[in-house]
Amino acid sequence: MEILVVGAGAMGRWAGETLAAMCSVAFADRDPSAAEAAADAVGGRAVALETTETFDAVCLAVPISAVGDAVDAHAERASRAMFDVTGVMAEPVEAMRERLPDRERASLHPLFAPENAPGNVAVVVDASGPVTARVREAIADAGNRVFETDPGEHDAAMETVQAGAHTAILAYALAARDVREEFATPVSQALSDLVDTVTDGTPRVYREIQESFEGADAVADAARRVADADGDTFDRLYHEAGRERRNRRESEDREGDTDRRESEDRSASGGDRGAGR
Repeated sequence: MEILVVGAGAMGRWAGETLAAMCSVAFADRDPSAAEAAADAVGGRAVALETTETFDAVCLAVPISAVGDAVDAHAERASRAMFDVTGVMAEPVEAMRERLPDRERASLHPLFAPENAPGNVAVVVDASGPVTARVREAIADAGNRVFETDPGEHDAAMETVQAGAHTAILAYALAARDVREEFATPVSQALSDLVDTVTDGTPRVYREIQESFEGADAVADAARRVADADGDTFDRLYHEAGRERRNRRESEDREGDTDRRESEDRSASGGDRGAGR
């Protein structure tokens, strides 16, 4: 089996390296030298972006803003399956459903920068089959936790965990004064570490996230509520924030217990190695 990875950036290279454990990999990119370098790293090959070849599957590792056009451009090159790792789900799932109604389709979102792999990988399998099953298995075998979601839940979650979180961190960095390290508190140091993590990337990636998902305005509104609060109002907001965090933690713990039980049940029954990881 051979998979074409469209996009030889950091996420495309991660996808190719992960999938090379299960199949042959080809790369295509607007920059042919980038495709060649990515292919050489996994013992694959580089092809032209406009190739007329077909492949068992096509993996789209393109910017969020380009995924709709990429589905159109590469649909005919996917003989069995297409999937993306762009970071948005509603648009590519709908586009693939329209353009590839008779082929396997999936959308995956690695929730980490490639240099921080392994980690959690969200997946929507819109049309399952042996190819998407092998892709999930390869990603899980690389040490990642693959979990199922749906496009609506995923894209709504990104408003909080990406757009909102990035807004809060960048706003803190922009508002913070330059103070001596000796004045750092555990909270301010943790925030400074997060600023380093976010600003160590490229603005294009974060700009696309901010443009694709709402969430920034909610953080700005919450910051204004806290800034304007005094007395009992501040106390109420403080306790409200704590309750929200505890509720989320309890929900995550319950979901984790469910995942563990399902994994144990599959192990006991000799079920699919890749499912639900």
